[in-house]
Amino acid sequence: MFQGQIAVRLASMAGASSQNFFEGTEKLLEVWFTGGSEGSDLRDVKQESWEKLLRVVRCEIISKTSNADMDAYVLSESSMFVTQSRFILKTCGRTTLLLAVEPLMELVQEQCGFKKVLDVFYSRKKFSKPEQQHTIHQSFDEEIAHLDKMFKNGAAYTLGRINKDCWHLYTMDAVGVMEPDQTVELLMWEMCPDTMQIFTKKLCQDGQEATKKSGICDIIPGVQIDDFLFDPCGYSMNGLLPGGYYITIHVTPEPHCSYVSFESNVPQENYMELMEKVLNTFKPGKFLMTVFANKESIAKDNHKRLEDKDYVPGYTRTDHQFCTFKNYNLTYSHFTRPII
Repeated sequence: MFQGQIAVRLASMAGASSQNFFEGTEKLLEVWFTGGSEGSDLRDVKQESWEKLLRVVRCEIISKTSNADMDAYVLSESSMFVTQSRFILKTCGRTTLLLAVEPLMELVQEQCGFKKVLDVFYSRKKFSKPEQQHTIHQSFDEEIAHLDKMFKNGAAYTLGRINKDCWHLYTMDAVGVMEPDQTVELLMWEMCPDTMQIFTKKLCQDGQEATKKSGICDIIPGVQIDDFLFDPCGYSMNGLLPGGYYITIHVTPEPHCSYVSFESNVPQENYMELMEKVLNTFKPGKFLMTVFANKESIAKDNHKRLEDKDYVPGYTRTDHQFCTFKNYNLTYSHFTRPII
């Protein structure tokens, strides 16, 4: 089912020269739907319909795991999560994620009866090589223009240094989601070469071995894990917890383009301990952290825990920004290892 897309990805990932660069930086889309009947549920969408949608994005399903609250898909390029009213798609490489937004809205109205988008979030770190992306993704301005055609009250932001590492966000200027909601991301690069070796077939036979050997299984205990180790290298995992909570980790291990992402919506008042666990697992040279939490979430005041964190063990903060939206607080922090 997915062999063609994996072959494409492996062709991009194999080898160690700059000619075989793979863009680990993901495009992240989260859409909340409303306006359906009492029984409307995105999980009722047929798998063949998801597969058709993902072909627009240029990726395919590798595996699926589920619990009572969520379906999670490991993809040939990252992950997809589906709950009753929320859709999350995260894709790396040269995928064309934004081309799927309009057909997604048509699909969920046809098969689930949802007639309205309650809220939308599209975000990504600055690409290492934007010129290798599809035209729609080569600049944030192009992405904004595409989204503005569908959302009349869209709002776009860039946090961080626009001439260095920065992070882009597109959302709706609306109150939106009123149930508790939060997302924490750590985007990491200039990775430890020894750690990255774990995510290659030279050192591990499969995803399960890489998950255990790296310590990923200990970051949030009790997670139901679905993992995959690509050949010859590269790693993806989804983890589910009761209540509609997830974690997802993706690793691009090649030294010339090493990159790791960690994302979770597990609610915590303070994400510092979780952040340090992730950093101790992967040992990046640089990372940025974002915490997005609405006013119903216990994480809504997390920015107060981060305001005075100019230094975390092994890292110095180079940028820190805080934004308040109509119903969300957003904190952005960028850290780097001190040059000795």
